[in-house]
Amino acid sequence: MSIGRVREYLKNYGLENRIQEFDVSSATVELAAIALNCEPCRIAKTLSFSVGGKAILIVTAGDVKIDNSKFKAEFETKAKMLTFEEVVDLIGHSVGGVCPFAINDGVNVYLDESLKRFDTVFPACGSSNSAIELTIEELEKCSNFIKWVDVCKLKDC
Repeated sequence: MSIGRVREYLKNYGLENRIQEFDVSSATVELAAIALNCEPCRIAKTLSFSVGGKAILIVTAGDVKIDNSKFKAEFETKAKMLTFEEVVDLIGHSVGGVCPFAINDGVNVYLDESLKRFDTVFPACGSSNSAIELTIEELEKCSNFIKWVDVCKLKDC
């Protein structure tokens, strides 16, 4: 189970006891916002793409969408999301629980500028009914991100 891997991984940062598990699904931004009783924009959704034959993750705010022209400018290729099957195989988590923690080796993580609007955000924790509240600094530290990127269309929360 992915949440177990995430819990073990987050022990390295002293964060494992902050994981929240729900009796309801948190597999989408809308469902996670309901489970957490927060604004959808504060859900840190983790999107998986193929870039140059490699899987990457981009963590964005819950209220934004990928801007194809910004993505192409940043990664020099068209945005191509992984299929459900590829996500499990290449990332190590199932869709609905994808997060930047305890992922497979060789997967680069990027954080989108859309997250910087918030003091804290809520990424998933490897299952479709879990999340953790992290400051942006904590997210930076435990996601082992490569860099901040600006690849989304920003909306007001």
